[in-house]
Formats: sequence, structure tokens, C-alpha cells
Amino acid sequence: MATSLAGLLLRLAALLCLFQCIQAKTITYDWNVTWVNANPDGLADRKVIGINGQWPLPVVEVDKGDRLVVNMYNGLGDKDTSIHWHGMFQNGTNGMDGASMVTQCPVPPGQSFTYNFTINQNGTYWYHCHTNNCYPDGYRQALIVHDKDAYYNDMYDKEYTLTMSDWYHELVEDIKWITLTNPTGAEPVPQAFLMNDTTSTSLPVDAGKTYLLHLINVGAFVAQYIYIEDHSFKVVEIDGVYTEPTEASILYIAVAQRYTILVETKNSTDKNYPIVMVADSELLDTIPSDLQLNSTSWLEYNKDADYPQAVMKVDQSSSLSPIDDTSLVPYDHMELLPDPDITIDVTVIMQDLADGAGYAFFNNISYTKPKVPSLYSVLSSGNYSTNDEIYGEYTHPTVLQKNQVVEIILNNGDTGSHPFHLHGHNFQVIDRAPAYGEHFYDYLNGDPVAYDPSNHEAFPQYPIRRDTIILPPQGYVVLRFVADNPGVWIFHCHIDWHLSQGLAMILVEAPEQIQEQEKVSSQAYDSCRAGGMAYEGNAAANTEDWLDLTGQNKQVDWLPSGFTTKGIVAMVFSCVSAFLGMAFISVYGATGIQAKKKETAVVNEGSASSDR
Repeated sequence: MATSLAGLLLRLAALLCLFQCIQAKTITYDWNVTWVNANPDGLADRKVIGINGQWPLPVVEVDKGDRLVVNMYNGLGDKDTSIHWHGMFQNGTNGMDGASMVTQCPVPPGQSFTYNFTINQNGTYWYHCHTNNCYPDGYRQALIVHDKDAYYNDMYDKEYTLTMSDWYHELVEDIKWITLTNPTGAEPVPQAFLMNDTTSTSLPVDAGKTYLLHLINVGAFVAQYIYIEDHSFKVVEIDGVYTEPTEASILYIAVAQRYTILVETKNSTDKNYPIVMVADSELLDTIPSDLQLNSTSWLEYNKDADYPQAVMKVDQSSSLSPIDDTSLVPYDHMELLPDPDITIDVTVIMQDLADGAGYAFFNNISYTKPKVPSLYSVLSSGNYSTNDEIYGEYTHPTVLQKNQVVEIILNNGDTGSHPFHLHGHNFQVIDRAPAYGEHFYDYLNGDPVAYDPSNHEAFPQYPIRRDTIILPPQGYVVLRFVADNPGVWIFHCHIDWHLSQGLAMILVEAPEQIQEQEKVSSQAYDSCRAGGMAYEGNAAANTEDWLDLTGQNKQVDWLPSGFTTKGIVAMVFSCVSAFLGMAFISVYGATGIQAKKKETAVVNEGSASSDR
């Protein structure tokens, strides 16, 4: 009887699996990535990165369980590229993560790369270029994964997706900011802020209905406050993690973060209501007089009614009090992970190097890409794969064993906030200080406050999970996750300017399992060959002696003892001034001599005439 029951259960399980396979489908896109022209803020025409001749880019919508296949051709002509599927775990498909020189070589112009993976997640995500800071040039858009089993499916009538972003009028390649002339490392200030790639948009709504809004900050730098005048809402998901429905009226969304909310509309249709987006001005070193920090879109109840501009609640965006994401409770009530097996303790530092420019560091390492993608070093290294030395000093690698509980302690020695993103995982946020709202910038009046493992608040029983978290100015955050997804995953600040300064490190998770399960296509190696890049060896592309890192890419040298960037800048400009002064003296001196010669020649000529 027991055997018959077991057999029945196995057949039922097989039928369920077959049913799920039948329900799942393959979504295929053929994308030619090219330059197009756009003017989303109405202030400046510029080149942007489009797909199949179009910009804004297509919103990708799939169902949980679907296979996504994107055949990408690089038609840019002058730029390498890739696609990172932000928030996708890529379990078993690490090579599809799209992070250049981490999981693949960048795709050169004229080459193709096929991204092919199954999506067993749900919620709000996005995709963007992950090569040489190219996504501020427009290469980013929403990725929505629908879930027929989402607990809130019967709570809403219609859904919308809203992206928010900062916008630059110059191409990234033309923004020269890691230079001697910018020793403070001040980030480039955008010229505008967009919602759904325009300066204003309207969401048509009916009275007495409920709407599901997917909110995504696809910007490169600036966090945004967002609220809807005279409306509150319920948060039901962040970064792909369902939450207990939680009432809120204001959100603070850093770059790369996502929220899904439920908004109930009013019973009256006599007016339209502003959807207000306010840039966090505390992140900007300077605020140009023509930069508008707030923008207005609308819940459109009545297309014949006025579209009022927002009434700002405060003068300074930092005084807005959004909901604290660490107060949210995951819907599945996953409990606090046990004490860690391994702890990674790093401090964010912004500092100048010997070239006089500003760089970013975890402790004393500014991430510098290796000569071989780190995943390919894993695959070609055999027994050396578990030795973190082979991945190079300047990728700041940590090798993790499968299923270890990992704790990351992030201390901030900088006066700016940083949104940190972990590829391949979400993590529990178990502690952070200071909190959101009016206390967010409290530590700026004193020295940085580091996390003290022997003196901290009690950890929550059900910590919130997400894949992108804000590290407060001069504060700290503590994260935990389980290393249950073999792969090479980069952990980095998602302010794209800070990533280019080196604020990143890699986690090499279960390398022996990576070797067993990961398969790299010949097409991927073709990209390496076409770009003249190595795809075997350690970080220095050495396949003979795996512990010899001679020739690895290195960060810029440290400033000589006793030198400061201010001193170097002063010396350089003094030298420039001296050279210019000598040049002017030479030019004007020579001009004076020539004039004197000419005057003497005229006098002599006159005397000669008189003699005649």
C-alpha cells in the first residue's frame, strides 16, 4: 500500500512538472544595439544607445518560469557592450550575468552574444549595459516578471511601470571627471531628471480602482524621493521580494532599487493629482541654477481637468521622511540567518592617487579589472580555483565555500551615501545606522561611526531582503546571505561614477561547483578573441604559473609620502603658469625686438636718402 502511494505521488509530481513545463514559454528577442538620436528633456539633442533603431528601449515582460533568449548584436561601431539582467540570480547560468571582465568579455562592435536563461523569480527588475559605464547613455530599461501566484494578484485592477533616472546631455566618454582637474572626485551633475524617459507623464486611472505600480530607479547617480499628492499606498514588493502590505506615503529610491506599490484611487474624478519626484540634492556637490530638482507627472483621473504642478512639501529634499525599508517584513517570513561562517569587513574610502584624481576603495583596494574574466579564470584553473590569489589583488576577491553563511559589514568613511548591489543574490539587511528620514545625514556632523559587533541593536527576527541597499553617509550596514548559488559575483556601488572609480569587489562562490556546472559557449570566447582579450589564465593571463601575477592590471600608485592632491594641483598649475609666462615673454619679447629692428631699418633708410 505504501509503495503504491509513493508511486502515485511520484506520478503526480511528474504530471505537475510536465504541466509547469507546458505553461512555461520561451521569449525571444533579436536586438541590434545601435546609436540613435533623442531629446527626452526637450533641452538638447544627443546620441543615445537604442535597440533596433528605437529609444526608449523595450520594456521586457515575462512570466515566472519563462526562458528568456536575447540575441544581441553590437552595432554601435565604436563601443564594446554587454547586458546585465539586474536582480536575476542566474542560478546555473553565471555566464549570462553580463558583467564585463567578471563573467564575460565585453562584446566588441560587429560581434553577437546570446543571453539565454530561465527566470525562476518574480517581481520588478531591469536590464542595463555593464561595460565601461555605458548605461547612462540610455542603455537601460525595465524587466517585469509576472507571477500568477503573487499574493496581491486579486488586489488590483491594472498595473503600470514607472522608471526614474537622471539625464546627461553629454556622452559618458565626453565627461572627463577622473582627472587632476577634479581632485575632490565630485560626481558629474546631471542636466535633468526623467520619469519614463520624459519630463512628464500621465497615468490614466479610473475612480475607485486599485493600481499596481512598479517603480525603478534606472539612473546612474541620484536617488529620488517619490510621492503622490493626497494619496498613500501600500508597499508589496522590493527588489523582487514580496513584503507584508505596508502603508507609506513617501519612498526614497536609490539608483538600482525597485518598489512595487498598490495605490487606491479616489471616488471623485474632478481633478488630477501630481506624482512628485524629488532628487536628493544632498548627493550633489553643486546645484546649477537651471537644474530643476523636482518634476511632476500625474495620476490622470480626468483628461479635461487641469494638470497642476506639485506643491513641494519642503524646501530641502533631505527633510522628506520616507518609509525605512528595513522596517518592511518579507511576506514569506524567512527568519534571521544564523551566525556567519565568514565575515567580510570593509570600509568605503574616497581618496586621491598619484595622478591627482579621485578614486574609490574598499579598504585600500580600488577595483581594477583583470586581464581575464574572473569566471574564465575559475574554469581554466583546475585545482587552483579555490586560491583567491589567482584572481588578482586588485579585484579584491573572496572565495566562498558552498552554503556558507556570509556576513558583509560595510562601514562608510565617506560623507556620501552609496547604494550597493550584489549580483547573484539578495541579502538580509540585519543592521544599519543612521536610519532614513531626518536622521539619514546625522553622522555628517562628526566622525564616521563604524559597526561594533559587540554593541548593536537587536537584529530583526524577519529581516528584509533585497539586492541593493543604501549605505548611509559615515554610517554602516550589515548584510547576510547564504552562498547557495555557485558563480563569480561582483559586489559594487551602483552609482556608476563610483564603480568607474573602483568601488567594487568580487565573490568567487563555490568555484569547484562552478567548474562542474558552468558551460561557456564558443560565441562567448569569440567575443574575447575578437577583442584581443585572453580567456584562460589567472588575472594576469598567466597559464604557466598560476600564482605569478606579474603583469596584472593594477590601480594607480599611491601619492608619495608628504604629497597631497591639493599640492600636486598647485604644483601642476604653477608649472603651467610658468611655462605660459615664459612663452608670453618670448613671444612679446621677440615681437618687441622685431619692431625695434624695423624702426631702426626705417631710420637708417631715411638717413641714406638724405645723404643722397
